[in-house]
This record gives sequence, C-alpha cells and structure tokens, in this order.
Amino acid sequence: MARNLDAKCRQCRREGDKLFLKGEKCFTDKCSIERRSYAPGQHGQKSGQRLSGYGQQLREKQKIRRIYGVLERQFRKTFAAAEQKKGQTGENLLQLLESRLDSIAFRMGFGASRAEARQLVRHNGILVNGKRVNIPSYGVRPGDVVQLTEAARGQLRTKAALEAADSRGFPEWLEVNAKDGRGVFKAFPAREELPSSLNEGLVVELYSR
Repeated sequence: MARNLDAKCRQCRREGDKLFLKGEKCFTDKCSIERRSYAPGQHGQKSGQRLSGYGQQLREKQKIRRIYGVLERQFRKTFAAAEQKKGQTGENLLQLLESRLDSIAFRMGFGASRAEARQLVRHNGILVNGKRVNIPSYGVRPGDVVQLTEAARGQLRTKAALEAADSRGFPEWLEVNAKDGRGVFKAFPAREELPSSLNEGLVVELYSR
C-alpha cells in the first residue's frame, strides 16, 4: 500500500502549522514548529513570499491531506463523495475524513497519532460492531461501536495513548470508555467542532477550477 514517507516534522514545518503527526511529541516544547517555525531546507527562512490564490488553495489541500494521512487519489475520491452528499461540500469533506476508521481510532485515543491508529487497524486490532475490520479508510457510521481487541488493549503503547487522550478529553461526537478501550461514534461532527485552522473552502475552490 502506498504511503507518504516524508519526515513528519518536515511536513508540519512545510505547512507552517501543527499537523499532530508524531503523537505526544506534538504537545511538548520538542515540537519542531515550536523550535523552528520556518519551512525546511536551505532556503526555508527566506520562503516567506506571498502565495498566489492558487498557491494558497494548493497548500491548504496538502495540509488537510497530510493531517488525515490520505494520498492524492484517495483524497480526490473522498472529495467526489462529499460533492454527492447534501449540504456544503467542504464540511462534508471534513466529516468524511473524520469518519474514516483510522481517524476514529485516533480520536478515541487508541493510537497516539493517526499513523499509529492506522497501523493498529491494519494489524487487526480494531472491532466495529463486534467484527474485525482492517481497512483504515472504512467509513464508520453514526451509532457504530468501535473497540480494541483484547490483544490490542493489552499493549503498553495503546494503554499509554488511551491514558493521554483521556486526560485531554474526547470530542463531543464520540462517547468513549477509556478503561474498556471502547467507544461509540455518535454523529458526524459539526463544523464548529473541527479545527478552525482548516480552510476547506480553499480546497473546494481548487477543485472547482
């Protein structure tokens, strides 16, 4: 399966924003954005030039893709599905990305990052409504119960991720029992419940060209 193998901290610095790709490190002063907020590379500190409208749209698309760990082809497919749904395309896009199984597993604290949660899904560590699902892009629906397998719940890494997520709190659209490693996807998140740093409107404009 194709993956983005770029160094995660470099991706954050390229977008000039925290993408939370490295788990707990992103919440400490060791975060690369905290230490070096300029773009990576030899000319990173000189790259403050003003972007064109197209450049801004492209950067926003890349940022959202990197946050959710989705490659270009998958992203286009998700965008096409968002266009077919009722409502605003940009909000639909974010809701579809958030309802991916790997993203739900991350939000429930089963992994310290989306990459870690995705690996847990692929390694058969997640059950959806009692059935094993190992497809990271699987679309979780409101009312679905997502939980860790017994083996996954016993892993030290998973326990640490759950404890850290529980201490920070969980999104309103999820109901999580950290002790049991189990949660319910209550509803698709409203736009105001998602990060305000995302500008999905620019992505809609990009694909409308």
